[in-house]
Amino acid sequence: MKKLKYLMFLFTCLLLPAQSLADKVDPLGGTASSFEFSHGNVYPAVAVPFGMHAWTPQTGKNGDGWTYRYDATQIRGIKLTHQPSPWINDYGCISLMPVGSELKVKEADRAAFFSHDREESRPYSYKVKLLENGIWAEVAPASRAAILRFTFPQGTESHIVLDAFPKGRDADLVSLSVDLKNRKITGISRHHHGGVPKGFGLYFVVLFDQPLLNAGTWSESEGISPNMTIEGNQVGAWVKVNGGVVHARVGASFISLEQAERNLAAEIGSQGFDAVKARAKSEWEKTLGRVVIDGGSSEQQSIFYTCLYRASLFPRTFHEINAEGRTVHYSPYNGQIEDGVLYTDNGFWDTFRAAFPLMTLLQPNLDGQMMQGIVNAYTESGWIPEWQSPGHRNCMVGTNSSSILTDAWVKGIRNWDVEKGWEGLIKAAHNPGPLSSVGRLGAEFYDRLGYVPCDVGINESAARSLEYSYNDFCLWQLARAIGKPVSEQNKYRDRALNYRNLFDASIGFMRGKNSDGTWQSPFRPDSWGGVFTEGCSWHWTWCVFHDAAGLSKLFGGDKPMSERLDEVFTTLPTFESSYYGSVIHEIAEMVVADMGQYAHGNQPIQHMLYMYNHVGQPWKAQARLREVMNSMYKPGPALYCGDEDNGQTSAWYVFSAMGFYSVTPGVPQYVLGSPLFRKITLNLENGRTFTIEAPNNSPDHVYIQSATLNGKSFTRTWIGHEEIQKGGTLKLEMSKTPNFQRGTDMSDRPYSNSM
Repeated sequence: MKKLKYLMFLFTCLLLPAQSLADKVDPLGGTASSFEFSHGNVYPAVAVPFGMHAWTPQTGKNGDGWTYRYDATQIRGIKLTHQPSPWINDYGCISLMPVGSELKVKEADRAAFFSHDREESRPYSYKVKLLENGIWAEVAPASRAAILRFTFPQGTESHIVLDAFPKGRDADLVSLSVDLKNRKITGISRHHHGGVPKGFGLYFVVLFDQPLLNAGTWSESEGISPNMTIEGNQVGAWVKVNGGVVHARVGASFISLEQAERNLAAEIGSQGFDAVKARAKSEWEKTLGRVVIDGGSSEQQSIFYTCLYRASLFPRTFHEINAEGRTVHYSPYNGQIEDGVLYTDNGFWDTFRAAFPLMTLLQPNLDGQMMQGIVNAYTESGWIPEWQSPGHRNCMVGTNSSSILTDAWVKGIRNWDVEKGWEGLIKAAHNPGPLSSVGRLGAEFYDRLGYVPCDVGINESAARSLEYSYNDFCLWQLARAIGKPVSEQNKYRDRALNYRNLFDASIGFMRGKNSDGTWQSPFRPDSWGGVFTEGCSWHWTWCVFHDAAGLSKLFGGDKPMSERLDEVFTTLPTFESSYYGSVIHEIAEMVVADMGQYAHGNQPIQHMLYMYNHVGQPWKAQARLREVMNSMYKPGPALYCGDEDNGQTSAWYVFSAMGFYSVTPGVPQYVLGSPLFRKITLNLENGRTFTIEAPNNSPDHVYIQSATLNGKSFTRTWIGHEEIQKGGTLKLEMSKTPNFQRGTDMSDRPYSNSM
């Protein structure tokens, strides 16, 4: 009888559906953030993967970059958002807010209390109860449209308020109108924080499925009005409904009101809320299902899929399908309607490192479309973008578009115009652009001296020089791959070694250099800013992604380089921050992390742990990687140890938990670490599967004792992109103790330019 009961129990378990991957995601993870300290600086984005529009509950004031904070107690609206970062802020916004029988329109007045106990956040939907009036508010997304459901107490006349947000600087006035008979609000939001031409706006249409008892408009300055049209700096609309369940279908477009209505009809139409929600969930299941994990704790699985969700939001789609069925887009570069694809809201300084390489691995066709989007941006603006939101933004350093485009091409992604891309990259490599973050600021010095001097009035000169050197390496790789003349190839091959100009062998650090060749003085390796970007020499010394072996030679060999790598963790987290005038949040996050000078909350050092492989000590990488995954990524609202940054800090975790990482984008290989799970299955776009098996993996079995690839002995500490794309199995025997011999031979080490 006991055996029969046990068999019945097993049979029942087999019949139970597997837990949805989308339901393992916690969109609230990372929302316990503020200006002073970041645990992600994210908001709960309700969207489809890489969708044009996202939606989020809004707790902050209009224009506040921290649009949702976990410690907030009130919600001001359910907001259509495009924000990639609080530092860049938002554009093209509207919000809808249900209120009770008393009409309140201004954002502070209409704010309602909420509790996380009455909040349900998923990638594909959001639901919250507004406590003092008993209203439930929900939203489910499509790419260019959405449906909202408001459940009011029965028999109570209630209101819904639309806020079109204050206009951006030098923008046209915001305008909208209400059509009482057809239960419709239409308008143009002019909200932005830069990166747009004159005339920019988000066109929107809102259709209600219940008769409107009354309606009107309002403005921040004048308050409530019965007028059905309005124009101004900050205006909105209101409608009165008869309680119960009310649906609002929203379409939005950057092209025209007609296109907004077309988007709504194509993506939502007459579908009900639950159908839209189910379709959005299905899209997330497909995206998240590209990686299936087995093992680890439920918290680790939640962190993994939350990170994969975050890495699947940006860059967002910016193109639409017109009446003729053609793909077109409003160009934020020239203000015209252009043919073809465009993607936006991304800072390549962050995302070239892991977010884009993750896309080349899991979604190569989409990655190629995004490359064409970059090329289209160059065609329309005359410059390859580096930080888009939605057009060029003046943020960060380097020409890391060269890394993204090169990485796609060398990994066999061909569905984009590489010749046009090459044209734009070469222009950017030798010219300063219209903004300091477009083209190369200091190009004339870099071309002549091999570095940007620190005494010519250009901030963050050493960081720029190091990134230009790596960017030139990428140009060399791309020139070789597309058959450019040998003389042109050699030019960038030689420039890829310019990083050597900033290494001071007498102290073993990268540092700033004057135009006469003397070192900047005084020097502190823990001095943030100045010649470096959001970091210090402890971090930037390792920014030689393409030539760790060459860096080792500068140190005097593997031993002194490995000792300096060790010192990153054993040195106290001291800092000097006079360049900023205060302690910036990145510094605070490094100190609180309590791992010495290792600052995982910011991007420059995130690849550094893998460099132990390059000096013949892979076991140190394995141990440190597990430590960082376990200590710096926590379930819940404090998920991250710094800015998440458009998927980059998330993609680091996804890669590292799978057991490998793209240290050198532009080279089709990945450096091994220590996988977090017993089994990881990659469901590749070509129909094949690649599996990483570590059957005896556990929290204390962090070291790779031995490995096989498709049944054959595998001693390398890297694996090729093509090897993964062919499908197969990498099996790792994990152990509590290091294997001091495996992967130490020069032939087993990852790529370096000087090898």
